[in-house]
Amino acid sequence: MKHPLKTCLILSATIGAVAAAAGAQTAVAAPPVQLPMKAKLHLYLLMGQSNMAGRGKLGAEDKTPHPRVLVFTLTDQWEPAVEPITHDKPGMLGVGPGLAFGKAMAEKEPEVTIGLVPCAVGGTRLARWERGADLYSNAVHRAQLAMRDGTLNGVLWHQGESDSGTATNANSYGDRLAAMIRDLRADLGCPDLPFVVGQIGEFLYDRGPEHSPYARVVNAALAALPEKVPATGCALAKGLKDKGDRLHFDAASQREFGRRYAAEMLRVQSAQR
Repeated sequence: MKHPLKTCLILSATIGAVAAAAGAQTAVAAPPVQLPMKAKLHLYLLMGQSNMAGRGKLGAEDKTPHPRVLVFTLTDQWEPAVEPITHDKPGMLGVGPGLAFGKAMAEKEPEVTIGLVPCAVGGTRLARWERGADLYSNAVHRAQLAMRDGTLNGVLWHQGESDSGTATNANSYGDRLAAMIRDLRADLGCPDLPFVVGQIGEFLYDRGPEHSPYARVVNAALAALPEKVPATGCALAKGLKDKGDRLHFDAASQREFGRRYAAEMLRVQSAQR
């Protein structure tokens, strides 16, 4: 097995090279952001595949920053968060749920700043997010870097499309995800870290048996997670629309999904108080 730290450093360098090829997150270096005290910078890790990374069409509201929503860039700097906040695949970047989530949380918590830590990579299976795998190691590494400046308050997860193609992956999805959550909490030293998942799009049900025949199984596992794992929630995808490809949520649905993630996160956090 590869050494986790070495793996995450290699992956970070690879993703950084991709970002450079696509253009930096800002064309001109922005002045340093004035961070609040550590306890007032609430961090949220964004994990999963393309629908968490974002593929919705960008609009003016997506380029409008909130004064208390920041993003942790691929160069490990804090900047005002505007879409696209995730830079995983050049030419495919777009609106995800993260920014809308951050804005909704900031409005509900006016005394804090929200820090988004994007780690999602499109087209990835759960296996790459399990302990010892590359994307898991990278997420832990980025979270630890961000935690120098703030406090980790939760994780957003959207993944499952790539595991809905076989019965083996779909039927084991719930147990494997629960194990990953336990491992992540242990490795980050946060045993009760709130973890909110989002269902994959119901439009996947109509893609045909050759694409996502077990999408309903994955969605059932995601919906059942709060019954299996403490301090977890599930944002439902009911009524959300695709952008025409029966795979990715459109921009309006992504913004709505972000608000649903925020409602679930607040519910989980409220139960802990």
